Amino acid sequence: MVWQQVYDPFGNPVLSTLMAATPVVVMLASLAFFHVKAHLAALLALASALLIAIFAFGMPANMAGSAALYGAANGLLPIGWIVLNIIFLHRLTTENGSFKVLQDSLARITDDRRLQLLLIAFCFGAFFEGAAGFGTPVAVTGAILIGLGFSPLAASGLALIANTAPVAFGALGTPIITLAKVTGLDEMELSMMVGRQLPFFSVLVPFWLIWAFAGWRKMLEIWPAILVAGVSFAVPQFLVSNYHGPMLVDVIAALISMACLTGFLKVWKPASVHTSAALSGRVDNSRIDAEHDEKPVATAVFANEAKPAVMRAWMPWIILTIFVFIWGTQSFKNNFDVRPVIDPQTSTAKLDPQGKPMFEGSPVFAPVVTFSTLHLQVVKVPPVVSAPKPEEAVYKFTWFTATGSGILLAAIVGGLLMGYSIPQLIRQYLRTLWVVRFSLITIAAMLALGFLTRYSGLDATMGLAFAATGIFYPMFGTLLGWLGVALTGSDTASNVLFGGLQRVTSEQLGISPILMAAANSSGGVMGKMVDAQSIVVASTATRWYGHEGEILRYVFFHSIVLAILVGGLVTLQAYVAPFSHMVVGGH
Repeated sequence: MVWQQVYDPFGNPVLSTLMAATPVVVMLASLAFFHVKAHLAALLALASALLIAIFAFGMPANMAGSAALYGAANGLLPIGWIVLNIIFLHRLTTENGSFKVLQDSLARITDDRRLQLLLIAFCFGAFFEGAAGFGTPVAVTGAILIGLGFSPLAASGLALIANTAPVAFGALGTPIITLAKVTGLDEMELSMMVGRQLPFFSVLVPFWLIWAFAGWRKMLEIWPAILVAGVSFAVPQFLVSNYHGPMLVDVIAALISMACLTGFLKVWKPASVHTSAALSGRVDNSRIDAEHDEKPVATAVFANEAKPAVMRAWMPWIILTIFVFIWGTQSFKNNFDVRPVIDPQTSTAKLDPQGKPMFEGSPVFAPVVTFSTLHLQVVKVPPVVSAPKPEEAVYKFTWFTATGSGILLAAIVGGLLMGYSIPQLIRQYLRTLWVVRFSLITIAAMLALGFLTRYSGLDATMGLAFAATGIFYPMFGTLLGWLGVALTGSDTASNVLFGGLQRVTSEQLGISPILMAAANSSGGVMGKMVDAQSIVVASTATRWYGHEGEILRYVFFHSIVLAILVGGLVTLQAYVAPFSHMVVGGH
């Protein structure tokens, strides 16, 4: 049975849009105002989405259920798999005391909390975003910040704010590469355009981050260091994205920024040291729940050793960095996930019409599950797309090349080198699984909600409301990207959802489709800090379970204001010289 999406089931765009937005309102209100636990809020939002998709938008019930299951599967792998295994590694380093030594070694670079935040949340986090993405940077930096003594709200919220400017080029450029495929626009031109938008915010976000943490005056005290961190990231971000492509933008920019900031701190010190790890300008009573507040058991032994102990403390995280980078490369994935198609008659690889070898998925490392009731049975129709387009629903179970698997192997190798036995590792893993159980439920439910809104057309109904804004479309089109990430938790997914709509609408309005497709990705990065998936990752990494609503309330203002600023830049690029000269290919 083939079902075509309906974008205005009530014959009233306002009423249809309000109905489509109901699941989002249910989730946000449950978290922020009614203090409902995150997993229950996500399940409530999912239930409301199922009812609306089936009874209001006419989606067949079996298709709606399949869409939710498809989303849940994508939530557990790769997102939940990353969270589970990074928390496992963090517990191992905490239990044997090496994490305390790592904290002390970072403090020796600088004991100023503002500079620690720059180095870890912005620079180090950007590297993990570039190498892996999908929640890894927030999980890693949130865990490190909480270990350094930052309050849970500060560690969670600031890790989320920092993980913005690098997101469009995350996971080795996956959002841009996907955007090119979805829209049919040139990948290099999209990379160039995003690279002419985000560097402005790569300079702004470090200043914003320190202001959000310590206040305006304390931010000005270390402006030279902030400028070094931001500019040394923004310049390589622009150069690599415009002259090389999207894949290595964040990795190169983050490494250069870390090196420049560390080197600068060897020759420059702030006039006064900021030692408070709580948020400035607000009552920050956040704390880790006692039952989850693991205490290191061997701190004294490590703390009394010198450089060998520091090297052992950094060793698991160095191993993690190496594994994550390897697992993020396309060549590594291709070695396991695909295999040549063999001609049974000649026993040689089959060639396509261009004479290139043909490949198929590996049945061992990338088995495929086709959701047959959904696959090619749901059809997107104009004006969301230029021509009717069936939606695929094929789940590739890339269990080995998933980033979480690389993290798990890194944790096992690091754990063995730290002196854990195999039985001890198994016990720690089972404890970790129990600790993050509700987080995994939340992530699965959130992705189920995101996929259901995509396949039912609820997201497109909301998107069309933005598209009807005419001359103001550069602003609202950018906010559409923000909405897409807020709904799905992924800049890649937002580009899949709204990339086609951005191209169709911009062409109808006479605006550059390259500009608006790029704006979808650039605006989307600011939605990363408010999506429920990222908030759950942050609360789990900082062991501040059940406080997702407080984190959401803290970051929401920062998210929406930064998204509006991106929209302002895109508007200038659309209409006002000299900004309009930055548009790739012009109008």
